[in-house]
Amino acid sequence: MGELSNCPRCNALFMKGVRTVCENCYKEEELQFEKVYQYIKKKQNRSATVDDVIESTGVERELIMKFVKEHRLHTSMFPNLSYACEKCGSSIQEGKICNACTKEIKEGLKREQDIEDVRKTNLAREQESRAYVSGVYSRNRHK
Repeated sequence: MGELSNCPRCNALFMKGVRTVCENCYKEEELQFEKVYQYIKKKQNRSATVDDVIESTGVERELIMKFVKEHRLHTSMFPNLSYACEKCGSSIQEGKICNACTKEIKEGLKREQDIEDVRKTNLAREQESRAYVSGVYSRNRHK
């Protein structure tokens, strides 16, 4: 079952579940989606940018971006519809972050893994060295 929440658009109470807005706002979003879809499905509008769609339909940028992120508007069919990378803000057409940010994150994780590997190796050597010194000390003490 969903949880009781306030609609982010109109502040009405609703049960949050699959939908992230109340029933009335959902219906309004569907009307807005239909308006956007009817505009961009026309052959002459398929290469429209987000700004073109906003100007022609009056639908808010955030709502159009929501439709793209939810894959309701496929960027493969509409190549100029894109949204901002959540890390750097550059335009992307799929995922949450751009390729450059993905690469940067992967490199950072690899560096951290390499540091952890060196730390574990040094710790193992240190423990081995202590065991050796401890063993030598014990043998010499009993002579």
